[in-house]
Parts: sequence; structure tokens; C-alpha cells
Amino acid sequence: MSRAFRSLLSLGFLAVTNFVMAEANLGSAAPTWKDLPGTDGKKHSSTELKDKKAVVVAFTCNHCPVAVAYEDRFIAFAKEYAPKGVEFVAINVSNIDDDKLPKMTERAKEKGFNFPYLYDASQKVGKDFGAEKTPHLFVLDGEGKVVFVGAFDDKMDAKKVSKHYVKDAVDAVLSGKEPEVNKTPAHGCGIQYED
Repeated sequence: MSRAFRSLLSLGFLAVTNFVMAEANLGSAAPTWKDLPGTDGKKHSSTELKDKKAVVVAFTCNHCPVAVAYEDRFIAFAKEYAPKGVEFVAINVSNIDDDKLPKMTERAKEKGFNFPYLYDASQKVGKDFGAEKTPHLFVLDGEGKVVFVGAFDDKMDAKKVSKHYVKDAVDAVLSGKEPEVNKTPAHGCGIQYED
């Protein structure tokens, strides 16, 4: 193996490592966003969430079969936890045609999304959080600090789920505790960033 090739491999490893390290840090304030268009025809900012007891931010999209497999679970979660002061927010940073706002709006209406579904064409919010997959979830406590990063649960097939990572993390926050599991790998389609 040539020295130049080894150097390129090392640089590639560092780039990947730096991207992973850029993931929103547990215990730190979550990244913010401003004026992201939603499928409801309004613009949304993270400041709208300041009075929530917990917030779940899910990076998702329309085209990924893994993300689609979780849509009903997201709807059920939002329905169950909204009365408890918890907000579920879905953000799409994919810029392929099937994932742009018009198609998102169609999808939200078709599925009856009961949570904000926001579009970030700049992809900045996804980069700031370090989102790598769809879906990739981040649980924030009432102070806006990241307390969990990873998968919604442990199985794509809803009938086989045995571990409810996001629910457990949110329940811990609502009880004034730290989640027992605060990080898992995210499983799904890789987010394609443009730069």
C-alpha cells in the first residue's frame, strides 16, 4: 500500500470521525432552527418548544422504507405524549424530488401526521445535530439539552419490538431522571448531504 494511499485513508477516517463527533453532544444544549417551512403552511422555529417538558426531534424523509415503517409509530407516540407536554417534531433535510416540501405536504395529509413535519433545504439543522440516517432521533429535556441519541426502538418490524428507546428516554425525563440508555446506533437510509 503506497504512502499516499495510506494518507488518503487516514484523512477519510478523520473526516468520518469528525462527522460522528459533530453529533449533538449528550448533556449539551440542542442545536436550534428558525423559520423552517412546515407541511402546515407555517414557518417553525425551535423557540416554539421552550415550554415543553421534553422534545423529540426525528430526522426522517418520504422515500426511505425504514422511515416510512416508523410513521405510524411516530403518530402513535405524538398522540400518547402530547397531553403530557411532550412535542414530537420531524425534520426532513433530503433534497431529492420525492422529499421536497410539496411531496412532504402530500405525505403528511395522506398519513394524518399529528406533529410538525419541517423541511430544511439548507440541510443545516441535520448537520448541526449530526443526523446520519432516516430516522435518527434526538430526545431533549425540558431545558433543551440532548439526553438521548439514536433509534426509536430496536426493530423495524413493529410486532417484534422489545426495546422502546425513545419512549423510555422521554419517560425518564418526565420522571426527573436520566435515561438508562442514552445512545444507540440509528438504523435507516443514509442522509445524503450536498457538501
